[in-house]
Amino acid sequence: MPKPVVPEERRRRRRPTRGGTVLSEELIVATALRLLREHGSTGLTARRLGFALDCDPSTLYRYFRGMDDLTLAIGDALIGEALAGWRPTGEWRADLRTIGLRIHGVYVAHPQAALLTASRVTGRAHELAADEAVLDVLRSAGFSLAETVRVYHAFIDQTLAFAALDAASLALPSASQRADEDKWHSTYARLPRATHPRIAEAAPLLARRMVTSAYPTALEMLLDSAAGRLGGPRP
Repeated sequence: MPKPVVPEERRRRRRPTRGGTVLSEELIVATALRLLREHGSTGLTARRLGFALDCDPSTLYRYFRGMDDLTLAIGDALIGEALAGWRPTGEWRADLRTIGLRIHGVYVAHPQAALLTASRVTGRAHELAADEAVLDVLRSAGFSLAETVRVYHAFIDQTLAFAALDAASLALPSASQRADEDKWHSTYARLPRATHPRIAEAAPLLARRMVTSAYPTALEMLLDSAAGRLGGPRP
């Protein structure tokens, strides 16, 4: 059975670790993010995390029920980082665009963590605050409850799906990233019009666009569609 989680005020160490640090959830999550960045998801273990924090690995279970609980905390921390300092402007398109780009940006800045957490539902404070913010933006704009949920669903899933897709590319070894990007020049750009007329026609544009994220474009398409359902003017 999982060990019970001790309340924060009781589980904080009364004395520093051997390295002189006092453990906290925030410190453990920040250290886990660093290990993910340096070693990938396979490098995030209780043993390695304990070593990095200069504490016995069993100490971590005073803060988290297990490594999966830590994974959820990491995902929630990414959302918290994305929305830190954000305030609604009252213009629903601008607000949703900002939220989406912020979340996507933070996830691709932490690609290994994004791959680990993008598909998870944390139920934690930052995730709940983000969901509340998106729903409030839509309801305040005049969307019906049913349309609010419909747009919210598409918005959140699209944002996280693109974050996971783009993070997966960034998490590849550098050589693999370059090889994938070079395909647009070495293969697609050299296809003859006789056999692949549409690819040959689009090759120069494909070579420029396909090495960037399509998320901003997809986001604008989603906002256009939502505006149409709201009945408001499109830009």
